[in-house]
Amino acid sequence: MARVPSSVIAASGLVGGYGVARWTKQRPLGGAVLAVAGAAAAQQWRQRAGGKAAGALSAAYLAAFAGSHPLAKKVGAWPTVFGMAGAVALASWAVADRRA
Repeated sequence: MARVPSSVIAASGLVGGYGVARWTKQRPLGGAVLAVAGAAAAQQWRQRAGGKAAGALSAAYLAAFAGSHPLAKKVGAWPTVFGMAGAVALASWAVADRRA
């Protein structure tokens, strides 16, 4: 069975977490999606690139989540979520997925 790249998992966690929270109006449910995807991506980052890289990418994932809130007030929610997800996906690909 083919593995889903960690860049796809991370981006899906950010987009999916926001989407679930918005459409269900249940922020904890969106947070659960975000957390599960982040944990799955972190596990792959650790396996593929080591602990330091996994820590840095996990910090980027959390920073994207936190940073999207104030930025969304300036440019809109969906553009911000997609931009942050793209940035995390690119970093994940460059650090971990490119080697696989």
